Amino acid sequence: MATDLLIRNARVVRPGDPSTDSPPAVDIAVAGGVITAVGAHLPTSGADNVIDAHGLLAFPGVVDAHQHWGIYQELSADTDTESRACAQGGVTTSITYMRTGRYYLNRGGAYRDFVPEVLAAMAGRSFVDHALHLAPMTAEHIAEIPSLVEDFGITSFKIFMFYGGHGLHGRSSDQADFLMIPPTERYDLAHFEFVMRAIQRARASVGRHLSLSLHCETAEIMAAYTELVEREGTLSGLRAYSASRPAHSEGLAITTASYLAHETGLANINLLHLSSAKAVEAALTMAAAFPHVDFRREVTIGHVLADVDTAHGLGGKVNPPLRERADVEALWRHLLAGDIDWVVSDHACCRDEQKFGPDREDVFAAKSGFGGAEYLLPGLVGEGMRRGLPLSRIAELTARNPARRYGLVDKGEIAAGFDADIVLVDPDARWTVRAADSESAQEYTPFEGFEMHARVDTVFLRGHRIYGDGKVQGDPRGRYLRRDPRTDGRRGVASS
Repeated sequence: MATDLLIRNARVVRPGDPSTDSPPAVDIAVAGGVITAVGAHLPTSGADNVIDAHGLLAFPGVVDAHQHWGIYQELSADTDTESRACAQGGVTTSITYMRTGRYYLNRGGAYRDFVPEVLAAMAGRSFVDHALHLAPMTAEHIAEIPSLVEDFGITSFKIFMFYGGHGLHGRSSDQADFLMIPPTERYDLAHFEFVMRAIQRARASVGRHLSLSLHCETAEIMAAYTELVEREGTLSGLRAYSASRPAHSEGLAITTASYLAHETGLANINLLHLSSAKAVEAALTMAAAFPHVDFRREVTIGHVLADVDTAHGLGGKVNPPLRERADVEALWRHLLAGDIDWVVSDHACCRDEQKFGPDREDVFAAKSGFGGAEYLLPGLVGEGMRRGLPLSRIAELTARNPARRYGLVDKGEIAAGFDADIVLVDPDARWTVRAADSESAQEYTPFEGFEMHARVDTVFLRGHRIYGDGKVQGDPRGRYLRRDPRTDGRRGVASS
């Protein structure tokens, strides 16, 4: 097969291979969107397009396993603008969380009707490949799990543990209306148990590589502490919001979720966006207590770069909250120790007029969530290198690990047979974050003014350049990725 693209003089970073932490320059050959060879002095004759990487690092395209397209603006528009931000940051695959209820499509009902609407809204608009996680909100959704796997290739599901008793943005008394669930149902621990049992049954019937992700915070703790923080009135801004959703709320929810996984026999559990020392400690304690459960632990780029003091204003409001600097340092210790499985953006574009209430200083009136995919890889490479995080480990955290967990067999590595999702990174670049430079529709960023110590130079999706020369290139080429529950994301590895 003729070579469509040859990238010369790229220093390829291989996940899990420490020898590539000081990689030599090699060439990467691509044909039909797939990598065909990686090696020194590959022939250039017959190559349609030859690009000189000039010794830049070549990372596998980022698999950002935690995004929220369409949460605050119409899904088709969000797919366009936020996939552009993905391309800007080296994200070539986005897995976005979807659910019924307020936000997203603002509707309830069966997922067999909901998912086709989601896919239609995204079709032809994304600059990166994409997949879906779904949250079973009702008994009907629980019953649909096997058909969601078989009909749509959705193999990962989610529980928002605090939703039944606490609002998305803070204290709330209308959760049933927000969730759009029938009056006869409750979104509570019993529902979570039944979700777990249903996924475990589906693992036995349609394929064992299904997983459940959990947003772990405890509604009762948050409701009480929100009232306490507001009544005392001594804290403000992001520090007040962090205090209203304290770290032990995360630890308690992690403990509860882990025991339910043990009780139901559900082996594959993903603990999302751990924000604090207490959260990671609880997660590690539960892993030791229940070694038969395959726990995976996630952190976000926001929680490892910013804290309650350094984030730029109330734009840094997010769930779980940004924490104190001591928690940021704890997360880095766990990253360096190998306790964290992947790093994500938790990208949720929330435009200025939506984010802030009439009083722009009232953190409890502001919406939760912010974008950040465009800073994921440069932020982790720059800060990680400064702290001694190996390049090969960064490639694991951003590409191979999430690709394997979520069944993306063609993603996550720069090697023959894998999709040619390649990111050229300049590890010596220095630049300052300005929201105005982002491709996202969000007009602000909590990272405003942050100094970055690595820059994404060029991005290829299946061999097509989607970012280069400081801008997004070409037309949307992103595909929806159906996943097979019989594979764990490793090529050639499958089981019934």
